[in-house]
Amino acid sequence: MRNYLHWVFLLGLLFALVLLILGDDGAMIDRLSTHEFSSLAINVALAVFIGAIVLTLFRERISKALEAGLFWTVIALVLLIGYTYRAELREIGDRVLAELMPGWAVTRGRTVEIARSRAGDFSVGAQVNGARVAMVLDSGASAVVLTQEAAKAAGLPLEVLTYTVNVDTANGRTRAAPVTLDRLAVGGIIERSVPALIAPPGQLRTNLLGMSFLNRLESWEVRGDKLMMRGYP
Repeated sequence: MRNYLHWVFLLGLLFALVLLILGDDGAMIDRLSTHEFSSLAINVALAVFIGAIVLTLFRERISKALEAGLFWTVIALVLLIGYTYRAELREIGDRVLAELMPGWAVTRGRTVEIARSRAGDFSVGAQVNGARVAMVLDSGASAVVLTQEAAKAAGLPLEVLTYTVNVDTANGRTRAAPVTLDRLAVGGIIERSVPALIAPPGQLRTNLLGMSFLNRLESWEVRGDKLMMRGYP
């Protein structure tokens, strides 16, 4: 076995030497510096030597060794392709989730896209102060309006609220409490210090994404069954 490895090592060195000689005629050396080409030759020789050791160790189970090598090669290629095209794959995943989960935001640069729900409205999965809050787009609402449950989840001080703003709800006219949201995010669009209202207990069933957020965008529009929102740089 030692003699065999010696011969393999010598063959590897010979192959590296041939590469160096061929490189001197200018065909390959034009693209690589002398240091780079020498490094390449040495790495090739080392790869041949290591490969010979592996084949020698598995000489009695060569088929299994080749099968395992092919398996891990495929895994490595899949991971490499996935990493290379991770942005495209993420966008595809977002689009699939947007169709399966109403309110899922597909972010492309500064643009966020949301698909219309089966009920016909636009459900929006937002984050208020880091808490995930389900909202419905309502361009008729002058401000973002939260239920008591959503306000509590967002960590707002319910015990010190004062209900001084008149609002119209499905249950009639009532008063809401003005607050300022530290952070309101929809997909990749993030706005800070957003004015909002909190409805009294039992007066609002759905959180509303109103104009105090929409007015901060560069643009927003409904295009077919898609809500397109674009934030400022």
